[in-house]
Amino acid sequence: MATFSSDFVHSHSEEPHIQRTKDIISKYPEIKKLMGRNPNTFYYTLGIVLMQLVIAYFLRAQAWWVALIVAYAVGAFANHALFVLMHEFTHNMVFKNRTANLWGGILCDLPNAFPTSVSFRKYHLKHHAFQGHYDIDADLPSVWEAKLMGSNFIGKSIWLAFFPLFTALRPPRLKEIKFASRWIYINILSVVVVNVLIYMFLGPIAIAYLAFSFVFSIGLHPLGARWIQEHFLVAPPQETYSYYGILNKVAFNVGYHNEHHDFSYVPWNNLPKIRAIAPEYYDTLVYHTSWTKLLFQWIFDKELSLFSRILRKNRGGISISGGTEEDFIAGRKMKENVPAAQ
Repeated sequence: MATFSSDFVHSHSEEPHIQRTKDIISKYPEIKKLMGRNPNTFYYTLGIVLMQLVIAYFLRAQAWWVALIVAYAVGAFANHALFVLMHEFTHNMVFKNRTANLWGGILCDLPNAFPTSVSFRKYHLKHHAFQGHYDIDADLPSVWEAKLMGSNFIGKSIWLAFFPLFTALRPPRLKEIKFASRWIYINILSVVVVNVLIYMFLGPIAIAYLAFSFVFSIGLHPLGARWIQEHFLVAPPQETYSYYGILNKVAFNVGYHNEHHDFSYVPWNNLPKIRAIAPEYYDTLVYHTSWTKLLFQWIFDKELSLFSRILRKNRGGISISGGTEEDFIAGRKMKENVPAAQ
């Protein structure tokens, strides 16, 4: 009978992706040609934002349960796609100008009903270099979270259903990162203003549709399994996993997670090319082909819990102190021996 672990899996090694990046670039220097920006990402973003607002308009006079069904079947995919595009703006892979990328991320947020873009940017960039560091990596569940949910299917289902809430409660734990900033407040104000306008002109059902879409896109839905796929230890000691299933087509290749961690400055459209150039580095790793299958595995496998994550203290010589996100990214690229000006 499986026993519930009450602690994370501890590792004495540094973050695992930097060395593989060096190895791949040494063997395949042509992979640097994949790095850069994709300005077309902005047009995809604008199109999906408008699509969500149009759907909200047509649902404005429907019953709440109709909005719920449409959100699960359609809105969740659109909202999830916006999260992926927000991620592209976070890594400055759309525009060269930092401010333009910040506004692009906020644009992704407008039909989300809840502001997340700037806070995601603040924590996600640290996750790449400090993967598994409890006081820095916001992607790691909190200890109280893991103990509360346990390894039973009820607890894990509740956790995934309310995933946005649990992640929102993590920042106080991350004492080395200052949460408040001018852009955080701009993000909040922008989303609140749009919510008020939608409520005034379209009514509560339109807002409900957008809120349902938000919750399903990262919650108890096959798309929610993406959060399990990325770093939960289904095959320890491997701690990062890719997904090569059909839903990458509507998720802007976000499943290529090992590839993204190895080359975080390669835009979404080029991620599959990394695996194609260096298959021996990725085909030998454990990967997922179905988010739906993984969703059920996560819920019912008692050996999997929120403690099924790697925890480490080795920072590999990288410092969290510095100026803007751009300074931090440049420092990580220097560690990887990759030119910073991409």
